Amino acid sequence: MPDIVTAEPPSSAPPRISAVTVWFMASSTGIIVANLYYIQPLLADVARAFGLTVTKIGFVAMLTQVGTSLGMLLFVPLGDTKERRSLITILLVTATLSLTAIALAHNTVSLALACFVLGMTGASVHIFVPFAAHLAPPERRGRVVGSVFSGILLGILLARTFSGSVGAHLGWRAVYGIAAALTLSIAVLVQFLLPHSKPTLKLSYLSLLKSTAQLVRTYPALRESAFFGAMLFSCFTAFWTTLVFFLERPPYHYGSEAAGLFGLVGAAGAAAAPLVGRFTDKRGPRVAIGASLLSVLAAYVVMWAFGTALLGLIVGVLLMDMGVQAGHVANQTRIYGLEPEARSRLNMFYMVCYFAGGAAGTFLGAYAWRLKAWPGVCAFCLGVMCVALVVFAVTRSRAAALAN
Repeated sequence: MPDIVTAEPPSSAPPRISAVTVWFMASSTGIIVANLYYIQPLLADVARAFGLTVTKIGFVAMLTQVGTSLGMLLFVPLGDTKERRSLITILLVTATLSLTAIALAHNTVSLALACFVLGMTGASVHIFVPFAAHLAPPERRGRVVGSVFSGILLGILLARTFSGSVGAHLGWRAVYGIAAALTLSIAVLVQFLLPHSKPTLKLSYLSLLKSTAQLVRTYPALRESAFFGAMLFSCFTAFWTTLVFFLERPPYHYGSEAAGLFGLVGAAGAAAAPLVGRFTDKRGPRVAIGASLLSVLAAYVVMWAFGTALLGLIVGVLLMDMGVQAGHVANQTRIYGLEPEARSRLNMFYMVCYFAGGAAGTFLGAYAWRLKAWPGVCAFCLGVMCVALVVFAVTRSRAAALAN
Protein backbone atom coordinates (compact mmCIF):
# COMPACT_ATOMS: atom_id res chain seq x y z
CA MET A 1 0.00 0.00 0.00
CA PRO A 2 1.48 3.43 -0.92
CA ASP A 3 2.63 5.77 1.81
CA ILE A 4 -0.12 8.06 3.00
CA VAL A 5 0.66 11.57 4.06
CA THR A 6 -1.85 12.84 6.56
CA ALA A 7 -2.78 16.50 6.43
CA GLU A 8 -2.43 18.61 9.52
CA PRO A 9 -5.42 18.06 11.76
CA PRO A 10 -7.69 20.99 12.39
CA SER A 11 -7.20 22.91 15.58
CA SER A 12 -10.66 22.00 16.83
CA ALA A 13 -12.76 18.88 16.71
CA PRO A 14 -14.76 18.38 13.51
CA PRO A 15 -18.32 19.66 13.69
CA ARG A 16 -21.01 17.13 14.47
CA ILE A 17 -23.81 16.85 11.96
CA SER A 18 -26.90 18.89 12.82
CA ALA A 19 -30.51 18.05 12.09
CA VAL A 20 -30.64 20.87 9.53
CA THR A 21 -27.59 19.51 7.72
CA VAL A 22 -29.05 16.00 7.68
CA TRP A 23 -32.31 17.37 6.27
CA PHE A 24 -30.50 19.37 3.58
CA MET A 25 -28.31 16.41 2.61
CA ALA A 26 -31.33 14.10 2.41
CA SER A 27 -33.42 16.49 0.31
CA SER A 28 -30.50 17.44 -1.94
CA THR A 29 -29.49 13.87 -2.65
CA GLY A 30 -33.13 13.10 -3.42
CA ILE A 31 -33.30 15.86 -6.03
CA ILE A 32 -29.92 14.92 -7.51
CA VAL A 33 -30.51 11.18 -7.75
CA ALA A 34 -33.95 11.76 -9.27
CA ASN A 35 -32.17 13.01 -12.40
CA LEU A 36 -31.01 9.47 -13.11
CA TYR A 37 -34.52 7.97 -12.96
CA TYR A 38 -36.81 10.45 -14.68
CA ILE A 39 -36.47 8.51 -17.92
CA GLN A 40 -37.96 5.24 -16.69
CA PRO A 41 -41.71 6.08 -16.86
CA LEU A 42 -40.96 8.04 -20.04
CA LEU A 43 -39.22 5.19 -21.88
CA ALA A 44 -42.21 4.41 -24.11
CA ASP A 45 -42.67 8.11 -24.99
CA VAL A 46 -38.97 8.65 -25.69
CA ALA A 47 -38.81 5.44 -27.74
CA ARG A 48 -41.68 6.66 -29.91
CA ALA A 49 -40.08 10.11 -30.31
CA PHE A 50 -36.84 8.61 -31.64
CA GLY A 51 -38.27 5.47 -33.29
CA LEU A 52 -36.50 3.03 -30.94
CA THR A 53 -37.33 -0.54 -29.93
CA VAL A 54 -37.67 -1.65 -26.29
CA THR A 55 -34.16 -3.15 -26.34
CA LYS A 56 -32.63 -0.01 -27.87
CA ILE A 57 -34.27 2.41 -25.44
CA GLY A 58 -33.22 0.02 -22.67
CA PHE A 59 -29.64 0.42 -23.90
CA VAL A 60 -29.95 4.23 -23.70
CA ALA A 61 -31.27 3.95 -20.14
CA MET A 62 -28.42 1.55 -19.34
CA LEU A 63 -25.88 4.20 -20.38
CA THR A 64 -27.01 6.36 -17.48
CA GLN A 65 -26.17 3.54 -15.05
CA VAL A 66 -22.86 2.84 -16.82
CA GLY A 67 -21.99 6.54 -16.59
CA THR A 68 -22.83 6.54 -12.90
CA SER A 69 -20.59 3.54 -12.30
CA LEU A 70 -17.72 5.27 -14.15
CA GLY A 71 -18.38 8.48 -12.25
CA MET A 72 -18.03 6.55 -8.99
CA LEU A 73 -14.64 5.30 -10.11
CA LEU A 74 -13.41 8.71 -11.24
CA PHE A 75 -14.88 11.12 -8.69
CA VAL A 76 -15.96 9.46 -5.43
CA PRO A 77 -12.41 8.57 -4.24
CA LEU A 78 -11.57 12.27 -4.46
CA GLY A 79 -13.82 12.81 -1.46
CA ASP A 80 -10.96 11.56 0.73
CA THR A 81 -8.40 13.98 -0.73
CA LYS A 82 -10.35 17.02 -2.01
CA GLU A 83 -12.64 19.59 -0.43
CA ARG A 84 -16.03 17.89 -0.74
CA ARG A 85 -18.23 20.97 -1.05
CA SER A 86 -16.36 22.28 -4.11
CA LEU A 87 -16.27 18.83 -5.71
CA ILE A 88 -20.04 18.44 -5.28
CA THR A 89 -20.66 21.89 -6.81
CA ILE A 90 -18.60 21.13 -9.94
CA LEU A 91 -20.54 17.91 -10.51
CA LEU A 92 -23.88 19.64 -10.02
CA VAL A 93 -23.10 22.35 -12.58
CA THR A 94 -22.11 19.63 -15.06
CA ALA A 95 -25.37 17.80 -14.29
CA THR A 96 -27.31 20.99 -15.07
CA LEU A 97 -25.67 21.20 -18.51
CA SER A 98 -26.38 17.51 -19.20
CA LEU A 99 -30.05 17.85 -18.25
CA THR A 100 -30.37 20.81 -20.57
CA ALA A 101 -28.78 18.78 -23.38
CA ILE A 102 -31.31 15.96 -22.87
CA ALA A 103 -34.19 18.43 -22.98
CA LEU A 104 -32.88 19.76 -26.30
CA ALA A 105 -31.74 16.43 -27.86
CA HIS A 106 -32.92 15.85 -31.45
CA ASN A 107 -31.24 12.54 -32.26
CA THR A 108 -30.43 9.30 -30.48
CA VAL A 109 -26.67 9.91 -30.33
CA SER A 110 -26.97 13.26 -28.54
CA LEU A 111 -29.57 11.80 -26.18
CA ALA A 112 -27.38 8.80 -25.33
CA LEU A 113 -24.27 10.95 -24.79
CA ALA A 114 -26.11 13.39 -22.52
CA CYS A 115 -27.58 10.49 -20.50
CA PHE A 116 -24.10 9.01 -20.09
CA VAL A 117 -22.61 12.30 -18.83
CA LEU A 118 -25.60 12.86 -16.55
CA GLY A 119 -24.98 9.42 -15.07
CA MET A 120 -21.36 10.34 -14.32
CA THR A 121 -22.45 13.40 -12.37
CA GLY A 122 -24.65 11.20 -10.19
CA ALA A 123 -21.45 10.42 -8.28
CA SER A 124 -22.08 13.62 -6.30
CA VAL A 125 -24.77 11.80 -4.29
CA HIS A 126 -22.17 9.32 -3.08
CA ILE A 127 -19.86 12.07 -1.96
CA PHE A 128 -22.70 13.34 0.24
CA VAL A 129 -23.20 9.98 2.00
CA PRO A 130 -19.66 9.41 3.34
CA PHE A 131 -19.58 13.12 4.21
CA ALA A 132 -22.63 12.57 6.43
CA ALA A 133 -21.06 9.41 7.91
CA HIS A 134 -17.88 11.39 8.64
CA LEU A 135 -19.81 14.04 10.56
CA ALA A 136 -22.01 11.58 12.47
CA PRO A 137 -20.88 10.11 15.82
CA PRO A 138 -20.42 6.30 15.69
CA GLU A 139 -23.46 5.59 17.84
CA ARG A 140 -25.71 7.54 15.40
CA ARG A 141 -24.04 6.61 12.12
CA GLY A 142 -26.65 4.04 11.08
CA ARG A 143 -29.49 6.49 11.74
CA VAL A 144 -27.79 9.35 9.89
CA VAL A 145 -26.91 7.17 6.89
CA GLY A 146 -30.48 5.82 6.96
CA SER A 147 -31.93 9.33 7.01
CA VAL A 148 -29.79 10.53 4.09
CA PHE A 149 -30.56 7.34 2.20
CA SER A 150 -34.29 7.88 2.77
CA GLY A 151 -33.85 11.09 0.76
CA ILE A 152 -32.06 9.15 -1.97
CA LEU A 153 -34.76 6.48 -2.09
CA LEU A 154 -37.55 9.06 -2.11
CA GLY A 155 -35.77 10.81 -4.99
CA ILE A 156 -35.47 7.55 -6.92
CA LEU A 157 -39.10 6.61 -6.41
CA LEU A 158 -40.81 10.02 -6.59
CA ALA A 159 -38.79 10.86 -9.70
CA ARG A 160 -41.02 8.43 -11.52
CA THR A 161 -44.20 10.03 -10.20
CA PHE A 162 -42.96 13.50 -11.11
CA SER A 163 -41.72 12.60 -14.59
CA GLY A 164 -44.76 10.45 -15.39
CA SER A 165 -47.18 13.25 -14.44
CA VAL A 166 -45.24 16.13 -16.00
CA GLY A 167 -44.44 14.07 -19.09
CA ALA A 168 -48.11 13.19 -19.60
CA HIS A 169 -49.18 16.85 -19.49
CA LEU A 170 -46.19 18.88 -20.71
CA GLY A 171 -44.10 16.32 -22.61
CA TRP A 172 -40.95 14.47 -21.63
CA ARG A 173 -38.61 17.35 -22.56
CA ALA A 174 -40.23 19.61 -19.96
CA VAL A 175 -39.24 17.11 -17.26
CA TYR A 176 -35.56 17.68 -17.96
CA GLY A 177 -35.88 21.44 -18.25
CA ILE A 178 -37.42 21.62 -14.76
CA ALA A 179 -34.78 19.20 -13.44
CA ALA A 180 -31.99 21.43 -14.76
CA ALA A 181 -33.36 24.41 -12.81
CA LEU A 182 -33.68 22.37 -9.60
CA THR A 183 -30.15 20.99 -9.88
CA LEU A 184 -28.65 24.43 -10.42
CA SER A 185 -30.49 25.66 -7.31
CA ILE A 186 -28.95 22.87 -5.22
CA ALA A 187 -25.49 23.77 -6.56
CA VAL A 188 -25.93 27.29 -5.22
CA LEU A 189 -27.33 26.23 -1.83
CA VAL A 190 -24.49 23.76 -1.23
CA GLN A 191 -22.12 26.70 -0.85
CA PHE A 192 -24.14 28.07 2.07
CA LEU A 193 -25.58 25.03 3.83
CA LEU A 194 -22.76 22.45 3.84
CA PRO A 195 -19.70 22.81 6.10
CA HIS A 196 -16.23 23.18 4.66
CA SER A 197 -14.45 19.81 4.74
CA LYS A 198 -10.69 19.80 5.13
CA PRO A 199 -9.15 16.73 3.44
CA THR A 200 -7.35 14.35 5.79
CA LEU A 201 -5.18 12.64 3.15
CA LYS A 202 -2.68 13.75 0.53
CA LEU A 203 -2.47 11.15 -2.21
CA SER A 204 -1.91 11.23 -5.94
CA TYR A 205 -4.89 9.93 -7.92
CA LEU A 206 -3.01 6.78 -8.96
CA SER A 207 -2.03 6.11 -5.36
CA LEU A 208 -5.64 6.66 -4.37
CA LEU A 209 -6.80 3.95 -6.77
CA LYS A 210 -4.02 1.60 -5.65
CA SER A 211 -5.00 2.10 -2.03
CA THR A 212 -8.60 1.32 -2.98
CA ALA A 213 -7.48 -1.98 -4.51
CA GLN A 214 -5.67 -2.75 -1.26
CA LEU A 215 -8.85 -2.06 0.69
CA VAL A 216 -10.75 -4.49 -1.53
CA ARG A 217 -8.13 -7.20 -0.90
CA THR A 218 -8.07 -6.51 2.84
CA TYR A 219 -11.78 -6.54 3.68
CA PRO A 220 -13.97 -9.52 2.71
CA ALA A 221 -16.96 -7.62 4.13
CA LEU A 222 -16.45 -4.94 1.49
CA ARG A 223 -16.44 -7.50 -1.31
CA GLU A 224 -19.54 -9.21 0.05
CA SER A 225 -21.51 -5.99 0.51
CA ALA A 226 -20.60 -4.85 -3.02
CA PHE A 227 -21.84 -8.16 -4.44
CA PHE A 228 -25.11 -8.13 -2.51
CA GLY A 229 -25.72 -4.49 -3.39
CA ALA A 230 -25.18 -5.20 -7.10
CA MET A 231 -27.60 -8.14 -7.01
CA LEU A 232 -30.31 -6.13 -5.25
CA PHE A 233 -30.00 -3.10 -7.51
CA SER A 234 -30.03 -5.20 -10.68
CA CYS A 235 -33.48 -6.51 -9.73
CA PHE A 236 -34.60 -2.98 -8.83
CA THR A 237 -33.64 -1.50 -12.22
CA ALA A 238 -34.96 -4.50 -14.17
CA PHE A 239 -38.38 -3.91 -12.63
CA TRP A 240 -38.55 -0.16 -13.17
CA THR A 241 -37.21 -0.37 -16.73
CA THR A 242 -39.92 -2.80 -17.83
CA LEU A 243 -42.86 -1.68 -15.66
CA VAL A 244 -44.10 0.94 -18.13
CA PHE A 245 -44.25 -1.65 -20.93
CA PHE A 246 -46.04 -4.13 -18.63
CA LEU A 247 -48.64 -1.52 -17.67
CA GLU A 248 -49.33 -0.62 -21.31
CA ARG A 249 -50.55 -4.19 -21.92
CA PRO A 250 -53.75 -5.94 -20.84
CA PRO A 251 -55.23 -6.03 -18.27
CA TYR A 252 -53.97 -2.54 -17.31
CA HIS A 253 -53.74 -0.36 -20.45
CA TYR A 254 -52.03 2.39 -18.41
CA GLY A 255 -49.73 5.14 -19.66
CA SER A 256 -46.62 6.89 -18.34
CA GLU A 257 -48.53 8.83 -15.67
CA ALA A 258 -49.88 5.65 -14.07
CA ALA A 259 -46.43 4.05 -14.23
CA GLY A 260 -45.03 7.07 -12.44
CA LEU A 261 -47.67 6.82 -9.74
CA PHE A 262 -46.25 3.44 -8.77
CA GLY A 263 -43.33 5.44 -7.42
CA LEU A 264 -45.67 6.56 -4.64
CA VAL A 265 -46.22 2.93 -3.69
CA GLY A 266 -42.50 2.31 -3.41
CA ALA A 267 -41.98 5.61 -1.60
CA ALA A 268 -43.99 4.24 1.32
CA GLY A 269 -41.00 2.05 2.13
CA ALA A 270 -38.60 5.01 2.20
CA ALA A 271 -40.09 6.26 5.47
CA ALA A 272 -38.66 3.13 7.11
CA ALA A 273 -35.04 3.97 6.24
CA PRO A 274 -34.18 5.52 9.64
CA LEU A 275 -35.82 2.49 11.30
CA VAL A 276 -33.66 0.21 9.19
CA GLY A 277 -30.64 2.21 10.35
CA ARG A 278 -31.61 1.74 14.00
CA PHE A 279 -32.19 -1.98 13.46
CA THR A 280 -28.76 -2.23 11.82
CA ASP A 281 -27.14 -0.39 14.75
CA LYS A 282 -28.70 -2.87 17.20
CA ARG A 283 -28.62 -6.21 15.38
CA GLY A 284 -25.74 -5.78 12.98
CA PRO A 285 -25.86 -5.19 9.22
CA ARG A 286 -25.51 -8.80 8.12
CA VAL A 287 -28.88 -9.76 9.61
CA ALA A 288 -30.51 -6.85 7.74
CA ILE A 289 -28.79 -7.87 4.48
CA GLY A 290 -30.17 -11.41 4.72
CA ALA A 291 -33.67 -10.09 5.40
CA SER A 292 -33.42 -7.75 2.40
CA LEU A 293 -32.49 -10.59 0.03
CA LEU A 294 -35.44 -12.66 1.21
CA SER A 295 -37.78 -9.67 0.85
CA VAL A 296 -36.82 -9.10 -2.80
CA LEU A 297 -37.08 -12.83 -3.54
CA ALA A 298 -40.60 -12.85 -2.07
CA ALA A 299 -41.48 -9.72 -4.07
CA TYR A 300 -40.80 -11.42 -7.40
CA VAL A 301 -42.64 -14.57 -6.38
CA VAL A 302 -45.68 -12.38 -5.65
CA MET A 303 -45.34 -10.30 -8.83
CA TRP A 304 -44.95 -13.37 -11.05
CA ALA A 305 -47.92 -15.15 -9.51
CA PHE A 306 -50.24 -12.18 -8.94
CA GLY A 307 -48.77 -9.28 -10.96
CA THR A 308 -51.74 -9.09 -13.31
CA ALA A 309 -53.88 -8.10 -10.31
CA LEU A 310 -53.34 -4.54 -9.08
CA LEU A 311 -53.14 -5.55 -5.41
CA GLY A 312 -50.55 -8.24 -6.15
CA LEU A 313 -48.40 -5.76 -8.07
CA ILE A 314 -48.62 -3.20 -5.26
CA VAL A 315 -47.61 -5.76 -2.62
CA GLY A 316 -44.71 -6.85 -4.80
CA VAL A 317 -43.48 -3.27 -5.26
CA LEU A 318 -43.60 -2.65 -1.51
CA LEU A 319 -41.65 -5.82 -0.72
CA MET A 320 -39.06 -5.09 -3.41
CA ASP A 321 -38.45 -1.45 -2.55
CA MET A 322 -38.29 -2.10 1.19
CA GLY A 323 -35.87 -4.96 0.60
CA VAL A 324 -33.56 -2.95 -1.65
CA GLN A 325 -33.64 -0.01 0.77
CA ALA A 326 -32.85 -2.21 3.79
CA GLY A 327 -30.00 -3.94 1.99
CA HIS A 328 -28.42 -0.69 0.83
CA VAL A 329 -28.55 0.96 4.25
CA ALA A 330 -27.11 -2.16 5.89
CA ASN A 331 -24.38 -2.55 3.29
CA GLN A 332 -23.26 1.06 3.60
CA THR A 333 -23.35 1.04 7.40
CA ARG A 334 -21.23 -2.11 7.29
CA ILE A 335 -18.53 -0.75 5.00
CA TYR A 336 -18.32 2.67 6.70
CA GLY A 337 -17.24 0.92 9.89
CA LEU A 338 -14.27 -0.81 8.26
CA GLU A 339 -11.77 2.07 7.95
CA PRO A 340 -13.04 5.57 8.83
CA GLU A 341 -10.23 7.41 6.98
CA ALA A 342 -11.13 5.66 3.72
CA ARG A 343 -14.91 6.01 3.62
CA SER A 344 -15.01 7.69 0.20
CA ARG A 345 -12.84 4.96 -1.34
CA LEU A 346 -14.84 2.20 0.34
CA ASN A 347 -18.03 3.82 -0.91
CA MET A 348 -16.55 4.21 -4.39
CA PHE A 349 -15.90 0.48 -4.78
CA TYR A 350 -19.28 -0.41 -3.36
CA MET A 351 -21.17 2.03 -5.58
CA VAL A 352 -19.23 1.11 -8.75
CA CYS A 353 -20.39 -2.47 -8.20
CA TYR A 354 -23.88 -1.28 -7.21
CA PHE A 355 -24.45 0.70 -10.39
CA ALA A 356 -22.73 -1.91 -12.56
CA GLY A 357 -25.37 -4.29 -11.23
CA GLY A 358 -28.02 -1.67 -12.00
CA ALA A 359 -26.76 -1.26 -15.56
CA ALA A 360 -26.81 -5.02 -16.08
CA GLY A 361 -30.32 -5.21 -14.63
CA THR A 362 -31.55 -2.42 -16.92
CA PHE A 363 -30.27 -4.08 -20.08
CA LEU A 364 -30.95 -7.72 -19.14
CA GLY A 365 -34.39 -6.82 -17.81
CA ALA A 366 -35.27 -5.25 -21.17
CA TYR A 367 -33.84 -8.30 -22.95
CA ALA A 368 -35.83 -10.67 -20.70
CA TRP A 369 -38.94 -8.64 -21.54
CA ARG A 370 -38.21 -9.07 -25.24
CA LEU A 371 -37.91 -12.85 -24.81
CA LYS A 372 -40.74 -13.69 -22.41
CA ALA A 373 -42.34 -10.39 -21.37
CA TRP A 374 -43.30 -10.11 -17.67
CA PRO A 375 -42.65 -13.78 -16.73
CA GLY A 376 -39.18 -13.43 -18.25
CA VAL A 377 -38.39 -10.37 -16.11
CA CYS A 378 -39.60 -12.11 -12.95
CA ALA A 379 -37.67 -15.30 -13.76
CA PHE A 380 -34.49 -13.30 -14.34
CA CYS A 381 -34.77 -11.50 -11.00
CA LEU A 382 -35.65 -14.68 -9.09
CA GLY A 383 -32.52 -16.28 -10.53
CA VAL A 384 -30.40 -13.31 -9.41
CA MET A 385 -31.81 -13.46 -5.88
CA CYS A 386 -31.25 -17.21 -5.64
CA VAL A 387 -27.59 -16.74 -6.54
CA ALA A 388 -27.27 -13.95 -3.95
CA LEU A 389 -28.84 -16.11 -1.23
CA VAL A 390 -26.51 -19.02 -2.02
CA VAL A 391 -23.50 -16.69 -1.64
CA PHE A 392 -24.98 -15.31 1.59
CA ALA A 393 -25.37 -18.83 3.00
CA VAL A 394 -21.83 -19.85 1.97
CA THR A 395 -20.26 -16.80 3.63
CA ARG A 396 -22.40 -16.99 6.74
CA SER A 397 -20.03 -19.37 8.54
CA ARG A 398 -17.28 -16.78 8.58
CA ALA A 399 -19.50 -13.76 9.31
CA ALA A 400 -18.46 -13.64 12.96
CA ALA A 401 -14.86 -13.02 11.89
CA LEU A 402 -15.77 -10.08 9.66
CA ALA A 403 -15.99 -6.49 10.84
CA ASN A 404 -19.62 -5.44 11.01
